[in-house]
Amino acid sequence: MFAGFPAEAIPFFRRLARNNRREWFQPRKHIYEAQVKSPMIELVDAINSRLLSFAPDHISEPKKAIYRIYRDTRFSSDKTPYKTHIAAIFPRRGHEKHVSAGFYVSVSPKGVEVAGGMYMPGSEELIAVRSWLAERHVEFRKAARRPVKLLGELQGESLKRVPKGFLATHSAADLLKMKQWLYYTTLDVKLVTSPKLLTEIVRRFRAMAPVIDMLNAPLSKRRAAMMRDESFLDLDGPENPR
Repeated sequence: MFAGFPAEAIPFFRRLARNNRREWFQPRKHIYEAQVKSPMIELVDAINSRLLSFAPDHISEPKKAIYRIYRDTRFSSDKTPYKTHIAAIFPRRGHEKHVSAGFYVSVSPKGVEVAGGMYMPGSEELIAVRSWLAERHVEFRKAARRPVKLLGELQGESLKRVPKGFLATHSAADLLKMKQWLYYTTLDVKLVTSPKLLTEIVRRFRAMAPVIDMLNAPLSKRRAAMMRDESFLDLDGPENPR
């Protein structure tokens, strides 16, 4: 069981927001490690133990799941070096973490963000998911309604028109126009230090799981086909003539 973050975690982030520079952070890095990162590792381990029962393919090692505190400022006008939250992602095993559908949680002074879905699919992934939705949108809509009470409506950026290759009058036009398929909600910051935190996160992950599986289904099928093709090419190579 995860007992919650220490009381010092959120005040640390508030102080960091006011003093977001290396000279302030470096002498206090040990506080971040003890009061924020270490508890986050425990939370990820606890979530993994629950995922085993309903989303085992999304179990992720803390080292890979937890984002670094250092911001990538290369293309940003905001040059502050540190994030004022800590987050973890649980992608499907064998898929790129932002291309496939997965689960996400972050902790900050603003609250606990719980999200899931497909955030940054590439062009090939978009085609695969849209083709799947065009054929199975009734099933998908039914599954997509179940998490609404806990996470709100399915959301994400959309095109203005139905993409090429699909009828503009298709009954799944609204789903086909989407470029992202996401659930997102923010829970009260008071949960951060509560033993209820784990339960509330897992409740929402469990509610999203069928939709996450559906979004990943065409990607898994595509990946399996690519692996079969690669295996065939290996067998058909010069060292294995037929």
